[in-house]
Amino acid sequence: MSGAQADTAEQLIEHQSVPEKLAPIAISERIDAMDILRGLALVGILLMNIEWFNRAIAGLGTQDTNLTGLDHAVGWLIRCFVEGKFYTLFSLLFGMGFAVMLLRAKAADRPFGAWFLRRMLILIVFGILHMVFLWGGDILHSYGFAGLLLLGWVTLLKKERFKKYDNPQSFFKLAVVWLSVPIVISVMSGIGFGVLQDTNELTTQWHEEILVAERVKSIQLENKADMLSTESDTPEITKLEDNAVTEQLMPLSEQITTDSVKENVELHEFSAKTLIEQQAQDIITQQQEMAADKAEEVTAFTQDNYWQATEFRFDFSLLMLMFSVPFAFTMLLPIFILGYWLISSGMMKNYRQHSRAFKITAWVGISTGTVMEVGGLLVAQHPVASQVMLLQAVGETLFFIGQYVMTAGYFGLIMCLLTHDKWHKRLSVFSPMGRMALTNYISHSVILTSIFYGYAGGYFGEISRAPQMLIVFAIIAFQLVFSRWWLNNYAFGPLEWLWRCLSYKKFQPMRLQNS
Repeated sequence: MSGAQADTAEQLIEHQSVPEKLAPIAISERIDAMDILRGLALVGILLMNIEWFNRAIAGLGTQDTNLTGLDHAVGWLIRCFVEGKFYTLFSLLFGMGFAVMLLRAKAADRPFGAWFLRRMLILIVFGILHMVFLWGGDILHSYGFAGLLLLGWVTLLKKERFKKYDNPQSFFKLAVVWLSVPIVISVMSGIGFGVLQDTNELTTQWHEEILVAERVKSIQLENKADMLSTESDTPEITKLEDNAVTEQLMPLSEQITTDSVKENVELHEFSAKTLIEQQAQDIITQQQEMAADKAEEVTAFTQDNYWQATEFRFDFSLLMLMFSVPFAFTMLLPIFILGYWLISSGMMKNYRQHSRAFKITAWVGISTGTVMEVGGLLVAQHPVASQVMLLQAVGETLFFIGQYVMTAGYFGLIMCLLTHDKWHKRLSVFSPMGRMALTNYISHSVILTSIFYGYAGGYFGEISRAPQMLIVFAIIAFQLVFSRWWLNNYAFGPLEWLWRCLSYKKFQPMRLQNS
């Protein structure tokens, strides 16, 4: 999830404190840029997530190689310019909202920890319910776990020995260093590999990988033939493959004719063929397991039985929850801290005064990110990369790093545009949608499962990538109009209201006084 891959309903958090006690603040006190950012981020999240309502989530993070023509073009462009960027932007906004609440609570000397703890636990419950009863690609529960970790970090800063780090400069340094760790590891690994592997060694590895790929194809053909006949011959490497191993693993200069050396060479060749066979069998096993997982998911979501689909989602959610806390700690928490810095430094509240910084971020982020994303995808998705692990690793690493760089560029671009009155007016149309991000995010799942899943519309796997964009356009158009109408009459979105009532343990007035 999502996608993933997907995405956060933690919005309007900055509206939680008033002078007397913890409660939603007045609309006039909102940071308008955050609402606009949330609305735009919802568009990006929907562009990515819709694919995983129509396709098995077991393949999350992979390109659909069956697409051609316009469908391929749309899928490739979304993966390049959308995937991974907008759930990151939502994570940034979550950290901003946390900072707004904490700083206001600090200024009024109010207790904060217990209330926020309860709020995050409720978000986790919302996310798990969403994951089990609607869609397995939920991101809310991961945001909830990351919010708890962020609360722990803020609490730690209150300790005497850590108070010196309780300042915006330290927040920024910590976030940047944390986000740089996987990048530094990747770069150092690449340097080490490049230094230690010469051309001859790379060539030998390449030949071995080609032989493994050829053996995989051979086994696949054999398995297919077995399904069509009653014969069940044991797969063996053919004589042609034996010769290929001998010729490609031995440079011509090393073909020595002494009997003792020949015996060693033959032993080496036998070991090499055995290793190739084992690697090929491992790949086949992995492919079969993945195919079985996809087939089980497709069956669950193409049948007209809601509870069968729910049972599958329940089992899937148990698996995903195992990775939620590690994902929250390694991937989300540093982004939350970066969002915390943006508020504590005053950049978001006074964003018009920082137009130059946002402009630089936009230019550097989008230009550099585009180069990395395009280059990474071209390498990782080339057919040769499926045979050569080095190329696949390089492509995926470039793509992964480029997601963060591109997100920074998008953020900088939107903030830069908001400093201009004309663009602020144009983009403000997304503000109501952003104020109801939780409701709109969950409604995506309600609408799309109603279209695609077998117990509802039944179009799972039948609407290709390009026509999906028409569905996205229709949903966004509806939510823009509906959100505006709703907030003209009510203070909160429906699910935002429920979240607040549970968080404050008190009924919150919903209808606006003048409506």
